[in-house]
Amino acid sequence: MSSIGTGYDLSASTYSPDGRIFQVEYASKAVDNSGTAIGLRVKDGVVLAVEKLVQSKLLVPGSNKRIASVDLHAGVATAGYLADGRHIANRARDECESYRDNYHTKVPTKILAERLSLYFQAYTLYSSVRPFALSAIVAGWDTPGSDPSKGTPSMYCIEPSGVYWGYRGCAVGKGRQLARTEIEKLKLEDMTAEEALVEAARIIHSVHDEAKDKDFELELSWISPQSGWKHAPVPKDIADKAEAKAKAIIDEANQMEE
Repeated sequence: MSSIGTGYDLSASTYSPDGRIFQVEYASKAVDNSGTAIGLRVKDGVVLAVEKLVQSKLLVPGSNKRIASVDLHAGVATAGYLADGRHIANRARDECESYRDNYHTKVPTKILAERLSLYFQAYTLYSSVRPFALSAIVAGWDTPGSDPSKGTPSMYCIEPSGVYWGYRGCAVGKGRQLARTEIEKLKLEDMTAEEALVEAARIIHSVHDEAKDKDFELELSWISPQSGWKHAPVPKDIADKAEAKAKAIIDEANQMEE
C-alpha cells in the first residue's frame, strides 16, 4: 500500500496504514545527504573521522566541528544537521555530568548511548516536535578501576529513530555504503589506533566524490594511549602524516589499476 502524498507525513506522531513514520524516514534522508562520518574501534582505542564539507571558501578552517568531546573519556561524531549535532553534544555533556553527580564515577559508554537514544526517540513521539536529522557515533573508554590502561574501548551508533547499536566499525552519511565495505575488509581487532588513523583517512578520501561534492576538511579525533585514554582531537602533525600516507596509498592503488 502506498502512503506517499496522503497526509501521513505531516506529523511524527502519525503512522501510515503500512506502519511507517515518514518524518523519521525524512530525517534519515537528511543524514544520507550529509558528509560521511566513520568510527573504528580497535584493540587500544577508538578513532573517529568526519568528512566535513566546506560550504564556502570564506569559512575559517577548523570551524563548525562535527566531532565533540562530551566527557574526558567520551566523544560524539555526527552526520546530519550541524545545529542538531551541537544540541545532542550539549545533551550528552548534561548526561555525563548528571551521572557523575549521582554515582560519583564516569558514565559507561553504553549508558550514555542508551540515554541519548531515549532522547532521540522522545522526539519521534509528539506532533509538536520533529525528529533529529542526525545520526551520532558515540565513542568512549570504559575503565573498571582507577587504572585507565586496563580499560576497554566502546562505540555505539544512534539512528534518528532512537535505535542504537554497538559496533566495532561503523559509517553514516553520504558515503556510508562504500565506507562500510572498506571497513569490513579491515582486521580491527589487531589494529592499533595509530594504524586506524591512516585507514580512517584513506576511507574518507576514498568515499569523497570530487566531481559532485564540495571541498572538505578531514576531522579526526581519537581515544588512545597517545591521548592518555582521553577523547581528544588528533594533533595536527600526526593527522597530517596520516592523511599524507592515506593519499599515497590511494594514489598507488589508482596507478596499479591503470
